[in-house]
Amino acid sequence: MIIDLHIHSQSSDGAFTVEEIFKAAKLRNIEFMSITDHDSIGCQEIALKLAETAGIHYVSGVELNVTFSHPNYHQGKPVSLDFLGYQFDAKNKTLAGKLRQMAEYREGRAAKILHNLNAEFEKEGIEKLAKRDFEEIQASVDGTLGRPHIADYLVRKGIVRNRQEAFDRYLVRCNVPKFPLYLEEVSKLVRNAGGKIVLAHPNDPHGTSLATLTKSLPEQTAIIEKSMLSYIDGVECWHSRNDAQTTNHYVRFAKEHGLIMTGGSDCHQKPVVMGTVKIPEYVAGQFF
Repeated sequence: MIIDLHIHSQSSDGAFTVEEIFKAAKLRNIEFMSITDHDSIGCQEIALKLAETAGIHYVSGVELNVTFSHPNYHQGKPVSLDFLGYQFDAKNKTLAGKLRQMAEYREGRAAKILHNLNAEFEKEGIEKLAKRDFEEIQASVDGTLGRPHIADYLVRKGIVRNRQEAFDRYLVRCNVPKFPLYLEEVSKLVRNAGGKIVLAHPNDPHGTSLATLTKSLPEQTAIIEKSMLSYIDGVECWHSRNDAQTTNHYVRFAKEHGLIMTGGSDCHQKPVVMGTVKIPEYVAGQFF
């Protein structure tokens, strides 16, 4: 069985529509999957219908960004961590309401980031972004607006060559804080909607992960034991940027603590890597 429980669509920062994702999943013989857009569940109802038509087992999904701090690391300053919600009721009013609130905040945050960008552009003699540019960025998003959409627009404008350059040259420096969301609240939102909450890519060297606090795997899992166990149901043990040591460490940890184990490609369709992470079949059994 080919499994992928971490895929992004155009509803957040993926390149494919939900329909295109299911076409690709069918071609790749994926049998169990979830679309986990950032802070957005707008595509879940259509995804469930498309999955049924395609004969693919599907669970609802979302990826939520959490503000987290630990007194012994990073001088106690907050960092971002990602958590995956699965198998929740996509019609749950409380969860949907919180995500709408976050989407509204993102709109204001994006406007402030563009203001900061214009200050940098003025220094460099680059034409500033106007209201129509903001409207074009908004029009390109079928879901929640974030920095990756602004980065892609800067690429289209020819200001930078690629998304990474946009972040390196501008978007890190011009950033505005994200909506403050904490693990206790996220856990309550997902569980009260009938779902499970999973720590995403805990040792991702290039993403929002515990690696920003410590690169030591034993120290990472000690942080989870002390600060997270009562709020989570599982850990993402298989990921496209995992090495074997990371996967083995987190599988052992999950088994020791009775946590569910999930995995996925984290595919944004740049390139298309859906279904390429080898995930054991027993992962699917945890959901049925």
